[in-house]
Amino acid sequence: MFLLNLPRVLFVATFPSLWCAAWIGMLLRSRRQEFSESTRSDFNTVVGATLTLLGLLIGFTFSMATTRYDLRKSLEEEEANAISTEYARLDLLPGGAPAGLQKLLRQYTDLRIQFYESRYGSNLQKINAETAKMQNQLWDTVATAAKAQPSPLSALASSGMNDVLNAQGYTQAAWWNRIPIAAWSLMFLIAVLSNLLIGYGAHGKKPILSLILPLAVALSFFLIADIDSPRGGIIRVHPQNLYVLAESFKAQ
Repeated sequence: MFLLNLPRVLFVATFPSLWCAAWIGMLLRSRRQEFSESTRSDFNTVVGATLTLLGLLIGFTFSMATTRYDLRKSLEEEEANAISTEYARLDLLPGGAPAGLQKLLRQYTDLRIQFYESRYGSNLQKINAETAKMQNQLWDTVATAAKAQPSPLSALASSGMNDVLNAQGYTQAAWWNRIPIAAWSLMFLIAVLSNLLIGYGAHGKKPILSLILPLAVALSFFLIADIDSPRGGIIRVHPQNLYVLAESFKAQ
């Protein structure tokens, strides 16, 4: 998971590995006699099938990564909508509870923005701990106010707070949902075999040509890992809706 969380490190690790596989194939080929016409035909069939399988695996894995990325973006929007709706519903609670809860909800929004912006590290653990503490405080406060004067309006405010807490849980689950390690392992294995076969079938030792397939595959791995990594990549979900919500709170 360390490599998958750091796509650039993954690229640095996979590109030389795949290039070495191609060179090993070329070295093995140099110790053999030339293929006969029938053997060359059979070998080309095997190479074509292996490259096709590699292309399908990369395509399916890329689709899995983009689907997860779109889900994370959608859940960020839903979380912002849930907080905004609950912020308005708090006025339905009796007494002075709404003012205190709205202040807590503004602080909670800032914590959610920090969650989206943070990278891997100890700071993330602190944010998660503060978020859990803030959720307990929000729920205890709204539940106490609703129990003091039970009414359909208080129940509506309580339901809205439940949506806010559930939205955070759905977001966290989506960020944990990554491409399985087994899929990465299989794809890397097929990539090594493909480069080995390409090198074995090469007619001469051309360093530049032997770079093309390893570079293309390593770049594909980099892009997939970048999209699939919620925090370590360049392509990340920016909390644009939460930004706008926080600015609207400051304007009030």
